[in-house]
Amino acid sequence: MPLSQLKIEIEDRGTVLTVSYNPEEYTVNKDNNFAVQSVPGLGSPIVQFVNGNQRTLEVELFFDTYDTPSQPKQDVRAQTDPIVALTAVDGELHAPPILRVQMASLNLRCVLSRVSERFIMFASDGTPVRARLNCTFIEYVDPEQEAKATNLQTADFSKVHVVTRGETLSGIAATLYQDPAHWRPIALANGIANPRSISVGQALRIPPLPFLNPDTGEVVA
Repeated sequence: MPLSQLKIEIEDRGTVLTVSYNPEEYTVNKDNNFAVQSVPGLGSPIVQFVNGNQRTLEVELFFDTYDTPSQPKQDVRAQTDPIVALTAVDGELHAPPILRVQMASLNLRCVLSRVSERFIMFASDGTPVRARLNCTFIEYVDPEQEAKATNLQTADFSKVHVVTRGETLSGIAATLYQDPAHWRPIALANGIANPRSISVGQALRIPPLPFLNPDTGEVVA
């Protein structure tokens, strides 16, 4: 059974661009950003999660007007230009349009971040009749969608924070929990009796907020 054709829907317009030739392959990438902090006295640096990146879709699209029988050879740019135009700034959005790329199980809400157009065959008068477009789409996640996907009531981040010069427990709590009053859970989790006794280079375990007793502020195992 042949694959369903690759379609690119322009979300706010309801316009759908259909690619005549399905790509032979495509690549979906997903990566995260990590900060590496060297700590004196430790055998290896501490790796801290910073943030995740959106997925990217890399795909090569093929266009051909040469094999149109008994007709003048049509300029292949009539098919490629609408794809290239997806990188242009929309007058109403003041940004390139939001897209949805679909083919069989592939369904990605995204924007077109990069396109490279290569013409590989020409008619006798120089008209390009075959082309390949290398496209990179970046997953688009709006703030409302991200808020629904992430529980913003909790602090579910990396478990270790390395103290830098001038930092205090309340300052660390303000940065990581958005509330300086949550310094006590950090102190309890690390056995710190005096909150002023932390030192530069000290690695602190940061407990996630869901494991705090709301009445006492104690870490719940």
